[in-house]
Amino acid sequence: MDSNDSVSDTQVNTAGVKRPRPVLMIPLRRCGSHALRLRLNNSKEFYSPYPLHIVDFMPLVPRYGNLEDDEAYFRLVVDVVGLQSASMVKWKDIVFDPVDIFESIKHQTRSVHRILWELLLRTGEQHHASIVMDKSLDSVHYAEELLQLFPDMLFLNVVRDPRAQVASMNRAIIHDYDSTLNALSWLEAHQLARDIVQRYPDRVLTIRYEDFLSNQETVLRAICQFFGIAFLPEMLDVEHSSEAQQISHMSALWESNRFPPLMANKDKFKQQLSLQEIEVIESLTKEFMQLYGYELMTDACLECNKDLVQAAKEKSARGREAAWDNLKHNNYKDYILRRFRADYLANLSQRLPAQA
Repeated sequence: MDSNDSVSDTQVNTAGVKRPRPVLMIPLRRCGSHALRLRLNNSKEFYSPYPLHIVDFMPLVPRYGNLEDDEAYFRLVVDVVGLQSASMVKWKDIVFDPVDIFESIKHQTRSVHRILWELLLRTGEQHHASIVMDKSLDSVHYAEELLQLFPDMLFLNVVRDPRAQVASMNRAIIHDYDSTLNALSWLEAHQLARDIVQRYPDRVLTIRYEDFLSNQETVLRAICQFFGIAFLPEMLDVEHSSEAQQISHMSALWESNRFPPLMANKDKFKQQLSLQEIEVIESLTKEFMQLYGYELMTDACLECNKDLVQAAKEKSARGREAAWDNLKHNNYKDYILRRFRADYLANLSQRLPAQA
């Protein structure tokens, strides 16, 4: 877990001062990630703002062309800063100047991830943190590139029972509306995470969300030790987190974040999923369930064929359309904020050339 002896240009700022150490939480949303982030943010040594989920921006990146061209790279800087401005939850007390961002990193390796992390590192510096974490769990797909940019990066691998996580994903507008598709996403994400664990074991701490539910202090202490920061008793009192109170009123997905987690919710999936859905999830994720100590409820021997996946996609598309309509009528603030971000990305797509 020690930093490399040599210091890269990403590890010091323009004043030559050592920057916060970067951490990426992996591998998939709806794992209890906000609960962990909000508690850790009670430490002055740690900071993790609301994530930008750069994964949604990635399909656009090739259309900026050659990033060695200053104009193309500056345009990308401007648009990533714009993505932060379009985020549902604004980063507190900080405004980014795209010109300043561009000038400070233009001589370093050029990448959309480098731009994003410049924003994150500056935010961490403003909060005087020694650790800054990105909760954009989907960025597990770009772990290798991130390690090339930030050789001292750490990973917090948060595992949750796939049945409970898929049940949660099924109700989230950010995921699919089908257990098969979400189980496939769970499997892919954890395959990527396992690869990181195997290749960089000293850079990864794996925790189970269920262990956090049963003993918050033990898990938080382990995380703090891994990050090299002090555990604080205040981390156990999320009800006094102003951010937890703020975001809990913005979206139904985050309502529970202002309360202590309930151990009873661990098995709520049994009421939310049919036995057939549970068997599909267990069949797809059996290897990882056994690896992480989750007990199977079925024989877990179903096969997932193309016809099943295609039917799932059609069902999910109908569910997504209905979910947006329900959100529009039931929570106009959540709907408008999400549509604003989606429209921002759609407008970029219309503006950019079809291909570089």
